[in-house]
Amino acid sequence: MKWTEKEKAQRGLLYDNNNDEQLIRERTYAKEMCYDYNQIRPSNLKDREILIRELFAKTGEKFLIEQPFYCDQGYNIEIGDHFYCNHNTVMLDAGKISFGDYVFIGPNCGFYTPEHPLDAEQRNQGLEIALPIKVGNNVWIGGGVSVLPGVNIGDNTVIGAGSVVTKSVPAGVVAAGNPCRVIREITEEDQDKYPCV
Repeated sequence: MKWTEKEKAQRGLLYDNNNDEQLIRERTYAKEMCYDYNQIRPSNLKDREILIRELFAKTGEKFLIEQPFYCDQGYNIEIGDHFYCNHNTVMLDAGKISFGDYVFIGPNCGFYTPEHPLDAEQRNQGLEIALPIKVGNNVWIGGGVSVLPGVNIGDNTVIGAGSVVTKSVPAGVVAAGNPCRVIREITEEDQDKYPCV
């Protein structure tokens, strides 16, 4: 059986992303959709929601993605309920990128599923591999975070601003740095960290 380049990408195999007509056509369509999205007046929440629902594979009931927003395919992105994404986020979704419920993403974040070969000959042929990214429920990702291919982030976790997440992060922790590392667990004491009325 001969797989298309798109099917190879979905199976986690090396595929030709630079020269395949189908992938180029789909990527161009998604970039046109992102362009349209970024031109909608910020106050026009209805049209913004309609466009994202058309672009993404799955959306929750309530979400807000601030402009500008950029992605490669769109159809590989899934978001849960109460999803919030701040300005200037980039999702390179050659592979699947999925977010749970109540995920908050700071500005200038990137989620990158493509990984390019270390071998120059393969890389120069336009070959790459796409590894999925999965973010659980109740996750807060600070500004300027980069999440690399194949990473899973567990439920109830906080990723500190500026982190480069190269490996999966467990549930219920604060993690930060370059490369991102677990700093500590989130505890009941964290409920009292900030003053409230």
